[in-house]
Amino acid sequence: MLLLMLTMLLVACSEEEGDKEKENNETQSEEGDKEEATGPVDGGTLVYALDSAPEGLFNINFYGIAVDAEVIDFLDDGLITYDEELKPQPNVADWKTEDNQHYTFTFQKGVKWHNGEELTVHDWVFAIETLAHPDYDGPRYTNVQTIKGVPEFKAGEADEIEGIHVVNDYEIEITFDKARVNNLENLWTYPLSRKEFEGIPVAEMSESPQVRQKPIGIGPFKVKEIIPGESIQFEAFDDYWQGKPHLDSIVLKVIDPSLVVGELENNQLDMTAFHPSNFESIQALDNTDVIRAPGLSYYYVGFRLGTWDGEKNVMDYEKYHDKQLRKAMAYAIDRESWINEFFFGLGQPVNRPIPTAHWISADDSDVTVYNYDPEKAKELLDEAGYVDVNDDGIREDPNGEEFKVKFSHYATQNPTFEARAKAITQYWNDVGLATKLEMPEANLYYEQLEEADESMEVFFGGWSTGTDPDPTALWGSDQLWNYPRWVNEKNDQLLADAIDINVVGQDQEKRKQIYMEWQKNVSEEVPMITIAELEEVMAVNTRVQGVEMDVSGLNSSHEWWIKPN
Repeated sequence: MLLLMLTMLLVACSEEEGDKEKENNETQSEEGDKEEATGPVDGGTLVYALDSAPEGLFNINFYGIAVDAEVIDFLDDGLITYDEELKPQPNVADWKTEDNQHYTFTFQKGVKWHNGEELTVHDWVFAIETLAHPDYDGPRYTNVQTIKGVPEFKAGEADEIEGIHVVNDYEIEITFDKARVNNLENLWTYPLSRKEFEGIPVAEMSESPQVRQKPIGIGPFKVKEIIPGESIQFEAFDDYWQGKPHLDSIVLKVIDPSLVVGELENNQLDMTAFHPSNFESIQALDNTDVIRAPGLSYYYVGFRLGTWDGEKNVMDYEKYHDKQLRKAMAYAIDRESWINEFFFGLGQPVNRPIPTAHWISADDSDVTVYNYDPEKAKELLDEAGYVDVNDDGIREDPNGEEFKVKFSHYATQNPTFEARAKAITQYWNDVGLATKLEMPEANLYYEQLEEADESMEVFFGGWSTGTDPDPTALWGSDQLWNYPRWVNEKNDQLLADAIDINVVGQDQEKRKQIYMEWQKNVSEEVPMITIAELEEVMAVNTRVQGVEMDVSGLNSSHEWWIKPN
């Protein structure tokens, strides 16, 4: 699930095109024609912008936020990849299975790490054992926990993982605890160099130089220099398994979003995702193309309902337990106007925690839709006992005590974030719910959410769904990333049934029906208010060739090249 994130999720669903805007397939076709005529050219440096400073966890086994994932994409590859239909395809490794429980993986020979060591299956075993170790402090245990014997290994009851059998350096057998339709898609398929982390305790790995200052991978570019909070310089990895990259180097710079248009216009920046507030300005640039692809991301407002006890969520924070209160707060938000104002029409309201582009997405007619209705919000608040008892225009709680919503939104260099956060607080103020806004720095914000910090009550977030639609890692009762700390028996049963091969077999339509029932349950229970879904966009200087983007993301950077002047 590389793209799981909390970040500024980028752009938009619009059917109209300006003179400069190109649909993704048109852009790719034109670039293909240029390549056919001239062929890719080697050399040059590409400058790529990050919209905020990375947290600094530059190893895929440990990262937590999307900005770090952007960095990692240049230096590492996974064992499998996904096509534009989100179906798994062989990458570094191929696989076979007859029963969806027992898998045999075969690695390509000769794949090199940036340190010159050859990749073997032992590096993958090392990664799985690291994620399953009791001292592992990252969020990806869920991607290995279904391998047979992993829970026992994590508990210290076994020295090895029963479901892992190494045949030789290039072949390995993985056995899961049971057959599921999505065992492959949810399996952690990113190796970890044994050589680099030799002698480092698991508890110290995420803070080690191998993660923060000198990360390596098997990807097309290797790190040359990291200036924390400012830039990362990559150089081409000549021994890259798919062939030497065309570019000599790539420089990632942290650039204030308010400066992006000027940097693009002056040819100081070649490539960047961007906020919708810059869309029209970028669209008008003669030296820049905009490529677009369907998005798998959505924004939501979550309610803190409990805490994380280290192993599971416990619903022990009662302030927002009243479902009527949560529904009222949903009806109070004018999502359409909010999207138009802060995403310039490049998005649309979403009524479920699944983007429309995904094949399991339920129709609006199958879920509870919270269209803007402030009178309905007031009515629900009255019924739930949240009324103004002292005629000051502010509602008290059902016990007549002061009630204040504490709303948190992450802060980055983006100037629109404070305005859009204040707009949400105003919607609640307008129906009599006094609301206070807090905006922690982005990295601190994410840490507080993962730790179920008591300062986070109602919070703004965003997720990108994985290639497999299973949302268990985000909304299962025992999952760290279930930030509302929502525990619901029906929720867990539906999520379990949807991946149980004894329930759904290979029937994708039956699986979809279960996920539709799950979306209906979520929309009725309202542990979060789904706000908007967005399209993915990228600004690319016209001198840059070979860049493609579809629903699975960008193509590999080793295929990018710079057109000679």
